[in-house]
Amino acid sequence: MSVAFRRDSDEEHLEPKFELPVPPGPNLVTQRGYDLLAAKTQELEAAVAAAGEETRGALQRELRYWRKRLASAQVAHAPTGDTVAFGARVSIEQHGAVRTLTIVGHDEAEPAAGLIGFASPLARALIGAEVDDEVALPGNSGPARVVAVEAP
Repeated sequence: MSVAFRRDSDEEHLEPKFELPVPPGPNLVTQRGYDLLAAKTQELEAAVAAAGEETRGALQRELRYWRKRLASAQVAHAPTGDTVAFGARVSIEQHGAVRTLTIVGHDEAEPAAGLIGFASPLARALIGAEVDDEVALPGNSGPARVVAVEAP
């Protein structure tokens, strides 16, 4: 039989599985973010222990990511509330509408819920601002005014 028609396994034709990418820079987290990392790690450890052979590899890969994130997590000090900083809740007014955002770590970010990652362009534009400051937001959305800054 020709070598062209021989196939040892289907594994050799699958795309390679790379490790999940870890965001560059420090892994700053809020206390809530640290608790979420710990809970996710425990959840995946239990899932790996109960998994069958076909799903164990994917779960172990995900578990390695979350273990790295938990091990490298740095719980940031709570902000004072004087200026926009990591962990602060900030309300901004733009075009007559007010929205409230909280600046959090990468893994805790959920923009639809108002939780934005500290490395995002929006967070970087807001960090360091004080109440009544005009801030140029990224994109073509125009400036926004900081209405309130609160410590959690």
